[in-house]
Amino acid sequence: MDASVGTAETRAVVGELLRRIGEGDPGRIAALYAERVDWRLDWPEEEHGRAATPWIRHRATRDDVAAHFREVAEGHVPEEARTEVERILVDGDDAVVLGEIRQTARSTGRAYRARFALHLTVADGLVTRHHVYEDSLAVARAFEAEKER
Repeated sequence: MDASVGTAETRAVVGELLRRIGEGDPGRIAALYAERVDWRLDWPEEEHGRAATPWIRHRATRDDVAAHFREVAEGHVPEEARTEVERILVDGDDAVVLGEIRQTARSTGRAYRARFALHLTVADGLVTRHHVYEDSLAVARAFEAEKER
């Protein structure tokens, strides 16, 4: 396949994914992912399973993807959520989305900002890789109970 064809398809899928994430429907977001997905988050391994941030864990399936976006929505105040995408870099089947999220933790009322890089891979019109690198310390602090701080 011509690399420009892969790049065009990747750019289109990533654009649609970002649009659907903005709409907030977990099922429609997950429909853009392959049945099996390589999903990773940049988060210390010993911190996985934190009750305050259940969405911060590795995933493997399309159903897991839908659950992720449901859990993110449940953990945050939707009216105070903002995402700024600064740049989308595409090379063949791979894309990197750079930006910043602004959220407010529902459980504590604390607002936070976190820079992120999202590495996606697209194959046959579906996302097969979703690796997030973010300021996990900012997220963790927003969800910490007062006694932990």
